[in-house]
Amino acid sequence: MDLRPAPLRKALLMYSSFVPPRQVKIGDAAAFAGTTPRAIRHYHEIGLLPEPVRGGDDRRRYGYEDMIRLLWIRKMADAGVALDDIRDADTASAGAGSEDGIAGILERLEETLLAREAELRRQRTAVRRMRTEGSRMGLLSDFVTSRLKSLPEGSLRQADLDTLLVTERIFGPLGAAVQATRFIALATHPDLREDSDRVDAAEEALDDSIAVDDPRVARVAAERHAFEEALQAVIEDSGLAASDDALFDSWDALHPATADEAGQESMSVFEATGKMPYDFSPARLRCMELAEELAARGQSSA
Repeated sequence: MDLRPAPLRKALLMYSSFVPPRQVKIGDAAAFAGTTPRAIRHYHEIGLLPEPVRGGDDRRRYGYEDMIRLLWIRKMADAGVALDDIRDADTASAGAGSEDGIAGILERLEETLLAREAELRRQRTAVRRMRTEGSRMGLLSDFVTSRLKSLPEGSLRQADLDTLLVTERIFGPLGAAVQATRFIALATHPDLREDSDRVDAAEEALDDSIAVDDPRVARVAAERHAFEEALQAVIEDSGLAASDDALFDSWDALHPATADEAGQESMSVFEATGKMPYDFSPARLRCMELAEELAARGQSSA
């Protein structure tokens, strides 16, 4: 009985003068397997592919069984199995007389690929979201962007979105969604935005050349306090404050938190705040303190 594969018999009949080699050199072996001589030498070095016989010229010669082994290695590697895993599992299987080792490797690999697929889906969703919402807006969570949907396109500044991005990282989507109320008010009230720009510029002018007890520090703090009160009045009058209350109810419905989770979230806020750099001068920090004192004083007298 002729045990040669049918395609090979057909080829031999078509080219009767052709006699296939019994052994090939490493370059031909690499070309046939779709790899490189360097890769094959590496397989030898790590014990994955046994050293073949050498010819009279002391060069490696690869036979049929060597090629089968080489093709098997290449197929396994192409599937994503690490070379060390192939070698270790194959050694264990040979000792046990079974393929349990390889089966275990493949099972774990499939689990890894499933996780990778899930991550790729998440990344595709994020990219699609950024293309739809814009590269800046799309970085925020749905809970935050839904708060901003009613605003005209382009009414938010990049600095507004950057601030929301930082806030969401520190305080989560709920904190950023609440802060978005501020930017909604600024985007819909040009006079208020103009006052905000003026106070922001005054604070930025409190650089390292200004002493903490300079009279300008207290004056800017008073301006900040007056602006924040005006902003809060607009938020109240426009109904945005009521929308904020609804945000908390919506968040609680979507994300019921246990006491343990609340403690972990507070720690996360603390850690994130300590790792986010802010380039504020001592004078500006003092200005912020004074503004907070004015706000606390106003609340206690109310």
